Amino acid sequence: MEQDGRGVASGAFDAAMQVGTRLRHARLTIGARLKDVAEAASCSESLLSKLENNKIRPSLNMLSRICDALNLTIGQLFETPDSEQTVVVREDARVVVNLDPVQGKGMRMERLIPYTKGHLLQSTMHIIAPGGGSEGVVTHDGEEVGYLLSGAIELLLGDRVFRINAGDSFIYRSEIPHGYRNVGDEEARIIFVNTPPTF
Repeated sequence: MEQDGRGVASGAFDAAMQVGTRLRHARLTIGARLKDVAEAASCSESLLSKLENNKIRPSLNMLSRICDALNLTIGQLFETPDSEQTVVVREDARVVVNLDPVQGKGMRMERLIPYTKGHLLQSTMHIIAPGGGSEGVVTHDGEEVGYLLSGAIELLLGDRVFRINAGDSFIYRSEIPHGYRNVGDEEARIIFVNTPPTF
């Protein structure tokens, strides 16, 4: 991602095809075997191999489990070398992560704040097709707030379920298992902000 003299990011960075490559690199960097990571992430070696070779895309839940097994956050997985200098991120220059479509009901994450160790906040926009969702729950350290820009979702928080409509916001401790699914007829867009950047 190039920047102009004002620290403005320019040029698209599409991480969609790099998920597997980055997972493989992270695994090899720590010297872990495919079998070890697969066991820690509760998935098969075959599935992990397909992910690493970009033959399939992970769900948000699966990506979170694999990152936990590799002792890194999803943010670290998509770190860019110049992210510390970035002030403005143009819409066409965001890191975009396309996740597993479930029966054609896909979702993607767009990073609003590039990952760098210097930031105290982390922010992403999740765009979820009708019927799509996180495919389970995730946990990580910290606290997060969400704001539903459009659509309608069910927020899963521990053993509770909340109906969230466009314009609603929500907040919770990130250690509580959480997830969501789009229960509306249109695409849902959620902005998440969490601190510290542990997702």
